[in-house]
Parts: sequence; C-alpha cells; structure tokens
Amino acid sequence: MSKLWVMLDRPDLAAMAAPLTRALMAAETPILREHGLSMWAYVVLLGLDARPVRTQAALAESIGADKTRIIRVLDDLQNRGLIERSPDPADRRVRLLSITPEGRRVRDGAQAGIRRMEERLLARLPDGDREAFLRALRVLSALPPQEFR
Repeated sequence: MSKLWVMLDRPDLAAMAAPLTRALMAAETPILREHGLSMWAYVVLLGLDARPVRTQAALAESIGADKTRIIRVLDDLQNRGLIERSPDPADRRVRLLSITPEGRRVRDGAQAGIRRMEERLLARLPDGDREAFLRALRVLSALPPQEFR
C-alpha cells in the first residue's frame, strides 16, 4: 500500500481532534461546576500558577483570550478570593495577578476531578499507546502557531 493511500485512509487531524475536544470539554463542565468554576475561570487559575504574578495582558495572551473578555472572569475570581490583583509598583496603571491559597485549593480540586475522568478514558488504551498518545499531544500542543500555516 502506498504512503499516499495510508494518508488518505484516515480522517484529517482536526476531524479527529475536534469531536474529542468537544467531548472532553463537555465531560469537564460538570466537574468544574462542582468547584464553582467556568472553563475560562479554570484556564485563568491554571495560567496563573505557571507564573505566580503577571499582568492581565500577559495572562490573556498566554491563555489565548482577549484581554477585555477575561476582565469579568478576573473580577469574579477576585471577588471570590481566588486571585488577587494589585498595582504594579513600577507602573500603577498595570495590575499584577496572583492566585491565592484558596484559588489553588479550588483549582487543584477541579484538576483532580478532571484527571480522574481522563484516567478512565486513557485506561482504554494499552500502556504503550497511552504513553505515545500523551507524548504526541505534548509535542503537537507545544508547537508555535506559525507551524500550522
């Protein structure tokens, strides 16, 4: 069988990944709801943990959100004591963000629930395939956007 036939004999990556992504997000929604989080709130809490303090603009860019869109999410998280926003001593017009211990607790609880759900799904794969699948996802998800053009 030619290499071209093998390439044509499978759906496009997006055709395979999109339904999986939608199903994963749908499965995560009730878990996040149990912890009082929206998907964007969870993404913000995950993003803040990567670097404890950053500007709203830098956070928005790193999580792929419009900086004006996440303001409402940040307001809610701050009002609930899950994050803190403080003026940057170097530029008081800029707000620095940090996750609070309560924010970390809520985020960790939600993440643990999501990981349990993921483990049930990944258990359907043989160990070698599972590790290869996770390795491939890490590599492809780390590619810069220009690689897809």
